[in-house]
Amino acid sequence: MLTLNTSPVASPAAAASPYAAVFIDFENVYYFLKNHYLDPQDPHDYALDLVRALRDTLKRELGLDSLVLYAYADFDRLPSGPQGPLYLMGVDTRNVLGTDHKNAADMQLCIDALEVLYTRPDIGTFVLVAGDRDYIPVLQHLRRQARQVKVVGFRESVSGDLLLMLGQEHFLDARELLPAGRLQALEDHRAARQQQAEETRRLREQGTVGVQSAAARQAAQDAASAPAAASAGQAVSPPPVRLTTAARPLSMMEQLLQEPAPAFMPSRRVTRPDERRCLEFLLEQVQKFGNQQATPEIWVSPFLRRLTDVLPELPDWERRQLLTQLREAGAVRIEKREGEPHPFSVIIVNYQHPDVWELNPGEKE
Repeated sequence: MLTLNTSPVASPAAAASPYAAVFIDFENVYYFLKNHYLDPQDPHDYALDLVRALRDTLKRELGLDSLVLYAYADFDRLPSGPQGPLYLMGVDTRNVLGTDHKNAADMQLCIDALEVLYTRPDIGTFVLVAGDRDYIPVLQHLRRQARQVKVVGFRESVSGDLLLMLGQEHFLDARELLPAGRLQALEDHRAARQQQAEETRRLREQGTVGVQSAAARQAAQDAASAPAAASAGQAVSPPPVRLTTAARPLSMMEQLLQEPAPAFMPSRRVTRPDERRCLEFLLEQVQKFGNQQATPEIWVSPFLRRLTDVLPELPDWERRQLLTQLREAGAVRIEKREGEPHPFSVIIVNYQHPDVWELNPGEKE
């Protein structure tokens, strides 16, 4: 007697299922954004934008409801704590320990994908936000079990062998998922960094023969002014000691770290009520916490947590966007600081901005 295989793994219904499981190598995405775009401001925010856009695209364009969403990273090594925003998007985070050379998401992701395969027969589509060649065996296994498989990633970071096996029609380009404005900001930042590095390289190749450094010019001025001061009977102080280092070519990272502090973007008026409320609250926080500093600054992460109580009606990602919009309006700038266990970002207010003049509590007192 012929017996049909009714195992949930081989069920034809799975292929037609409207439900998806999404597995995100978040650490891989974060470091691609950070390295490829030459250390943009808050790369984790761009990674969060990508996750949010992917979930919405799967629902809107493919009719897939993402019942399972897992994100993998050594989150202790990532600044600004993306676990909270991921949780609010319905993403379950998996904290995996990595090394300086490779993260440990690969094996845990594969284990979780197989567990979902064998325990959730209602899941018909598996989406991997990752592109390493190591994932080929598990993707082949998922396809043999009549599951639809899609891979999402940046083309430069996705294995050509994986795409050949899977087929281009099952690949989703991460750049097409990012909002156009956000992607353009990344591209502009990368172009500016490359131009700066090229200019530094060109100046270095021209050499410094016959060109006085700033320290040498100052020393010459000190030496020239000393005889005149002595003839006038003035006390002459010895020139200050200036420490110098041996000239050597700088690496690209050293060049970028030696760049001047970023300037504020061109000013435009802040007109939206939620933007103005965010700016007003920021100025209150500066008055409260920043008065003891030469240049008042507010840490980004604590500020965003406190902003939750001020604008509870907004989702987390929109509160983060408010800070980005204030920066683009020239009202603030955001700078990075070195720290332990990882760098952090701070907000600095532009006190020349017209809306800051209007809202600054210090000016009202």
